[in-house]
Amino acid sequence: MIKCINNALRIALVAGAAGMLAACASGPSPNISLIPVETADQASKEGLFTQAVKWEHKKPGCKGDCPVLKLDSVVFPGIPRLTEFVDHALAMMTGIGNNQPPPYINIAEYEDYFWKTAAQRDSTLLAAKTRYRNKHLTVVELNTWQYLTGAAHGISATQFLNWDNTTGKVLGLTNVLEPGQHAAYVAALKDVHGRWLATNPVALEDPETYKRIWPFQASNNFAFTDQGLVVKYDSYLIAPYSSGQPELLIPYSALKGILRPEFIPA
Repeated sequence: MIKCINNALRIALVAGAAGMLAACASGPSPNISLIPVETADQASKEGLFTQAVKWEHKKPGCKGDCPVLKLDSVVFPGIPRLTEFVDHALAMMTGIGNNQPPPYINIAEYEDYFWKTAAQRDSTLLAAKTRYRNKHLTVVELNTWQYLTGAAHGISATQFLNWDNTTGKVLGLTNVLEPGQHAAYVAALKDVHGRWLATNPVALEDPETYKRIWPFQASNNFAFTDQGLVVKYDSYLIAPYSSGQPELLIPYSALKGILRPEFIPA
């Protein structure tokens, strides 16, 4: 039986690196909104330029059933720091059942490690895409999927990166919330979770059992969108595997006084 990725370790590694980049981030004047009142298609025209990078590698020299590593990601020409950070974060999101930091720091090093340790049918997919873009912010969604030989199914993980185009920093939750408003953010997320449960057919079959097995969990894995903050969960955290990776949307209208003014659409 596959053990889930050690979420505390993975999040600490990715968020910790993000925190170092975000530590010196400074916001713009609160009179300037970083979230324009536009649709995603319109806003993305002014966002950072991206190029796709996609390949599939099989273990060198292997014949028959062989370990496979796939990459479906993006690079940011002219912004090597963001490109390198995406590469680093995807590598750090691998590792199933490990309690220690992995012995690699980027995808190239992970590939070398994978060929040395992978079983016959092991498979890893590393993926990144821009989830939202405007001239001020770039949101990258990172996803990994790993299958271990003999397992019933693969294990997925997700992480958002909210990049400030002006300062060249990753924005963590502490950078975008008003001081002292984390509890209010969690309350807003919990309210959205409750409304999500009320429309979830699986949860409605036996609400009390569902809540006991899959209780609400707060999460700092947020992303900016046109409509509000999207919070995404890994499989098994708030729902069974069959539910995939649930997403909860907190509308900006529910975040007034919680998010800093510059992150509320003008």
